[in-house]
This record gives sequence, structure tokens and C-alpha cells, in this order.
Amino acid sequence: MATLVESVPIAPRVERFFLYTSIAMALTIVAGFGLQLAAGRSSFASPAIVHAHAIVFMGWVVLYLVQNVLVARRARTLHRWLGWIGAGWMIAMVVLGTIVTVRLVRMGHAPFFFTPLKFLLLDPISVVAFAGLSTAAILLRRRTAWHARLHYCGMALLLGPAFGRLIPLPLIIPFAYEATFVAVMIFPVIGVIADLRGRGNIHRAWFWGIGVIVGSTVLVEALTYSPIGTMLYRGVTAGSPGALVEPLVYPPWRVR
Repeated sequence: MATLVESVPIAPRVERFFLYTSIAMALTIVAGFGLQLAAGRSSFASPAIVHAHAIVFMGWVVLYLVQNVLVARRARTLHRWLGWIGAGWMIAMVVLGTIVTVRLVRMGHAPFFFTPLKFLLLDPISVVAFAGLSTAAILLRRRTAWHARLHYCGMALLLGPAFGRLIPLPLIIPFAYEATFVAVMIFPVIGVIADLRGRGNIHRAWFWGIGVIVGSTVLVEALTYSPIGTMLYRGVTAGSPGALVEPLVYPPWRVR
């Protein structure tokens, strides 16, 4: 998250909106993963790569929140400095997110409320879409309205796993992925409504941000039921226990 400095500073009311929603996003993630831990459905007894993945992704959540606090307090220099750290941080998120997903699928441990192929596709595509939005936000850092809204939409994409832990996904199979998408869209819709109430119109950044979220979802759906998706799954799982798991069959319901 790079600097928000430009010739026309962002309005205090808008700053408060992004600050408050960044807090709400962080609380959503804490609630989702905290619920899993409290319910005994997850633990700290995981491989190092999984812990690294968790630390890096939670680090981004903290960074996003801190950046919005800095903007609200007019700490532009520190905001800019941390922004370039965030630019490099995204690379680790894409790499670790993909590695952990591939590892789980190769082990045959895809979540039982997703088909293995859909799980293989949805996490990497989502994190790449997030990185694309965040990169665009950094490139447009001097156009604060675009910068803030694109980062916001990128952060909304990362809420999928948290919402997936708050929604009773096992009860809505085979629409677990679609339900998660609807939940993720809550924050962008809130942003659009805030613009309509505050500006009287919808900033174009929302169309791009929401378009990327919707586009990534459509891409996951299309690839899941295409020969390309099946070929990818066979290639990724070759020589592993995951190769014995059918790509479009829901795994048995079991607690891990």
C-alpha cells in the first residue's frame, strides 16, 4: 500500500470510511479463524509452510489496517514507506498461497465442501486477482480515490477464507463457493452505497474492483468444468495421494 499523496487530499469523511471498514475486515478475519480454533477444527500443529502462509497473510491484514490508520492521522511519510514493503509482501502471499493449496490437494486434503479441482483453482486465482488489484492501486497511488478503492476491493477478496469459516458451508453444498462469493461482495457493495450517499455517484474504481472479483469467480467456475482444469489437476497431483481423488467429487466429510 503505497502513498496516498496527491494534489487534492482525500476527504476526512472518506478517510474515516476506509478506516472503519478496514477494522471491520480485520475483525471478520479474526472472527472466522478464531471460531475455527475455538471449535477445535484447527490447531497450531501444522507444517512450517502453513504457519508461514498464515503469518504472511495475517501480516497483510495488519498492514492494511495500519495504513488506513496512518492516512487518517496524516502520517503520509510512514504510509509511503510501509507501502513499498507491502508491494514486496504481495509476492510472498502469491507464492505461499499457491504452494499451500497445491500441497493440500496433492495430499488429498481439499476441504470437503469444495471439489478438489475447484479448491485447487480458487485460492491461487483469488490471490492473483488480489495482487492484481493491489498492484494497480500502487501504480495509481497519486490518484487517491482509485488507490483506496482498489486496495479495498483487493482486501475484500482475501476475506473469502474467513467468511468460509463463518458460513455453514457444509450445509449448502454444492453452492459453498457461490455463497462465499456473495459474502465477499458485502464489502464492495457497502463501498458503492457509501459513494452514492457521499458523492452522489459511483466512482469508476468500484466497477474495476468489482469486475475483477466477479471475473475471478467466473474464471474459477469455467476452469473447474473444463478440460483445461482437469488436465491441470492431473498434472499437479501426479504421483501423489491426490491423484487417487476424483477432481469433481466432494471428499468425505471429516474433521482435520
